[in-house]
Amino acid sequence: MWGIGTSSPPGDSYGVLPWPCRALVLLNPQSGTGRALEDFQAVVQPMLAEADIATTVFITERPHHAHEKVRDEDLSQWDTLVVMAGDGLLYEVVNGLMERPDWEETMKKPLCILPGGSGNALAASINHYAGNDHVAKKKLLTNCTFILCKGLHTQMDLVSLSTASGKRLFSFLGFGWGFISDVDIDSEKYRWLGNARFTLGTLQCLAKLRVYQGPPGALPTDSLLVPPCQPVPAHWTVVPEEEFVSVYAIYQSHLGTNLLMAPAAQLHDGCIHLFYLKAGISRVALLKIFLAMARGTHLDLNCPHLRYVPVRAFRLEPRAATGIMTVDGEVLVWLSAGSRGPTGSSHIPFPRQPGASWSPATGPCPGACLGGHYSGCLV
Repeated sequence: MWGIGTSSPPGDSYGVLPWPCRALVLLNPQSGTGRALEDFQAVVQPMLAEADIATTVFITERPHHAHEKVRDEDLSQWDTLVVMAGDGLLYEVVNGLMERPDWEETMKKPLCILPGGSGNALAASINHYAGNDHVAKKKLLTNCTFILCKGLHTQMDLVSLSTASGKRLFSFLGFGWGFISDVDIDSEKYRWLGNARFTLGTLQCLAKLRVYQGPPGALPTDSLLVPPCQPVPAHWTVVPEEEFVSVYAIYQSHLGTNLLMAPAAQLHDGCIHLFYLKAGISRVALLKIFLAMARGTHLDLNCPHLRYVPVRAFRLEPRAATGIMTVDGEVLVWLSAGSRGPTGSSHIPFPRQPGASWSPATGPCPGACLGGHYSGCLV
């Protein structure tokens, strides 16, 4: 797999939503514990009404419903799109927008994420970037809604992924393979527990700890990119052939509401924060890492099996099609993939302004890669 990132323009620039504001709210009532609609009506709607933000609510009824809605709908009647669900629904929305013939213009429209799912990684990251104290559940929802009411938006990194079949996907959170993805997907059946599902999933995956083969190659942040179809160049850092427990490339600070995985990450730092866990780590040591991640202090443990590298690109070449791969918490079908990623632009609520528009790169090339490029926005 390939992952490629480019630096966004330096400094923070801010855009402002029009006033009064018209918002299309895409809401999944089944997200998380199934309280998204109730929480929207009790917490979000009164705050938006006070802020003079008029809402049109679209309730999803099936998988890909939001994807189809934003892909096919005339969106000119709304000033912003608001997603009230988990990260998976925003993933649908971003990819639906990118399939539109007018995607370049539409991706300038601000997007907002309000936490209504289990993990709520992007919402937790935005709350963190805003300088707020760590909170969860309704307090996090209130904070994110207040950010939307302020009406400011800013740049956010976005990654492009392409498969050998020609399909292109777009990611705002991260790509994972191994233990972390196993926990995320295997715990889906406990989603009614909310964020606690990840604790239970972690314990279950620890009991049946798996290892994988597929050394990642990484491009340092100060190096030049090469076409993703070419072999790994000599100036790349290549991890020796060995077994791994998990590989995760994250572009935001939080992996979940209570998991501060990349404390140094920023919304538009143009950096892929690559973590990998080598095989041989004990279950106790692995559990300590995830407990410390709640405070963002896991790197302070100096665990010899945990590696962290900030990179502009990475290549992952699994030796076998085993384990679960995820993009923004959604399962990625095992397909060889590759492309040179586009530079992106998207918007979501937080105090900050839109970045440069993108032009997608040419089609995919053979090989096992996952491609991406950075530049986007967050309201």
